[in-house]
Amino acid sequence: MLRALLDPATGPLLLAGAPNALAARVVEEQGFQAVYVTGAGISNTFLAVPDVGLLTVSELTAHVEAIAESVSIPIVVDADTGFGNPINVRRTVRQLERAGASAIQIEDQITPKRCGHFEGKEVISADEMTAKIKAAVDARVNDDLVIIARTDARAVRGLSEACERAAQYREAGADVLFVEAPRSLEEMRYITSQVPGLHLANMVEGGLTPILSRDQLRDLNYAAVLYANSAMRASVQAMRAVLAHLNEYGDTKGVEDLMIGWNDRQALVGKDVYDELDRRYSVGEHTSGQR
Repeated sequence: MLRALLDPATGPLLLAGAPNALAARVVEEQGFQAVYVTGAGISNTFLAVPDVGLLTVSELTAHVEAIAESVSIPIVVDADTGFGNPINVRRTVRQLERAGASAIQIEDQITPKRCGHFEGKEVISADEMTAKIKAAVDARVNDDLVIIARTDARAVRGLSEACERAAQYREAGADVLFVEAPRSLEEMRYITSQVPGLHLANMVEGGLTPILSRDQLRDLNYAAVLYANSAMRASVQAMRAVLAHLNEYGDTKGVEDLMIGWNDRQALVGKDVYDELDRRYSVGEHTSGQR
């Protein structure tokens, strides 16, 4: 299903990021065809820390399992550096595939990594990353699992080497290429024109890459476009507004429009489903009169 959606001629596939199962449910509810499990978003919301490589593979896997239980659309998972060397990558891919991932993204930064739009990044050798990609490809049980190879070499080695790395990762078996943090439209055009294959663009509000429209990215031949943390950042803005009002006035009158309604909230989390299960398995219903 995901591979069919990654078609530059009809795309790019719009990927909205979710840091937890509830956000993923909203992504699906709003009609997106796939959801992106954001490592930065989980770090921010689950641990209240920046995206500097503090999230563990076990914590990530638990989030993916919860999201897979909550949505029916394909799940693209940000697996950072793969959590170690090629052998670690093999285990990471196996875990995340079992948890429900449809695609797994691995990057070529050193461990611990940093957000792609932070300063101070460093990358491992292209050969070491190539070994990780090969390990990821070998580890997948289902050949439909998509392997996304991200390179952060643009920031420290220049655009030319970043493109050379992307081409090398494609030769190693990566299905989608992700050159992180290009600085201009011209650089983005250079990437897709010089490196064959399917490409992903990352749109980070306030980051290093210009925000382009979906039509512009289609013209540049991108297969997917990522908005990893837009929903999470919007939710924090709404929380701040409601809580500031509550703290100042002692109630939430006047800011109800910033909150999901009671009935809408229960519908979003499927309360009706659990009400039906409660009725089905009610002890009194099936054992009435029995002692």
